[in-house]
Amino acid sequence: MMTRLLKIPYSYLRPLYEKTQFHHSVISEVNDSNLRIAYSHCRAVTREHAKTFYMATRFLPNYKQRSIFAIYGLCRYLDDLVDEAEDLALQKKISEKEVITRLETFRIKLLSTYRGVEHSNPVLLSFSDVLNVHKISIELPLTLLDGVKMDLVKNRYSTFDELYEYSYKVASVVGLMTSEVFGYDNPQALNHAVDLGIAMQLTNILRDVGEDLDKNRIYLPKEDLEKFDITEEELFAKKMSERFIELMKFQIERAREYYKSAEKGINMLSRDSRLPVMLAKENYSRILNKIEANNYQVFHQRAYLNSSEKFSILPKVILQLR
Repeated sequence: MMTRLLKIPYSYLRPLYEKTQFHHSVISEVNDSNLRIAYSHCRAVTREHAKTFYMATRFLPNYKQRSIFAIYGLCRYLDDLVDEAEDLALQKKISEKEVITRLETFRIKLLSTYRGVEHSNPVLLSFSDVLNVHKISIELPLTLLDGVKMDLVKNRYSTFDELYEYSYKVASVVGLMTSEVFGYDNPQALNHAVDLGIAMQLTNILRDVGEDLDKNRIYLPKEDLEKFDITEEELFAKKMSERFIELMKFQIERAREYYKSAEKGINMLSRDSRLPVMLAKENYSRILNKIEANNYQVFHQRAYLNSSEKFSILPKVILQLR
């Protein structure tokens, strides 16, 4: 395998690597100063909160990068809006009614953005520019809003079907929005984009089991806990057991099946988008490998890839696409 990897000349890899560095033209080529500020904000948010995703997007053409930053900025803004509102509600600083009002206010602003109204909010300003180029159905961000709202009212999932619905709303719709930016020549690509969103969300859930328990959240379906004879009390005790390890193996295999389906759609994307999507898919799926390497310890240890590990997969990805 190493022999095959070494056949890729460094002269080919170097410009790809340098493209991920401080490539100011991504933003500077935007003429409108307010729009440049808005895109810069979304880029910074993506770089700070989605490092694996950010690294992958840096291999896109500039105009596609900006659009992806704007979409992620919107997703993160909604997520933060709900998290902040939830924290304030727990502290009794705002009522549940006020939380819903905040979300409804943003929904109205989002709808008006689709009607051409310009807002000072950098997320909406950059997203409105994306809408001038790409056809992203209003149903997608509205579905995402419904998904993040679920965290305000739901912290347990009885079945995988319930979890799938949640994962579709908070992750798959992001894949559907970004697919309009990536471009595709076969509508079947959208089905595989949905599966990639499900796979990534399941990976998040497995990686964050311990952190979610601290927030009184259990995303592992109750039917799966019962299948492996695991109680909520055992989960909150955060003690490893053979039964829990078997549960984790089951969940990891399920996620990998969705990754396998997702990969089938990558060659349906525009050629200049295949490398970043494959790179994101490969690196995110390797978090599952890390969980295994950590002996399934997700209560007190967070699985992640460092920068070197993320770049190390690049030769393999290039070979796969060739």
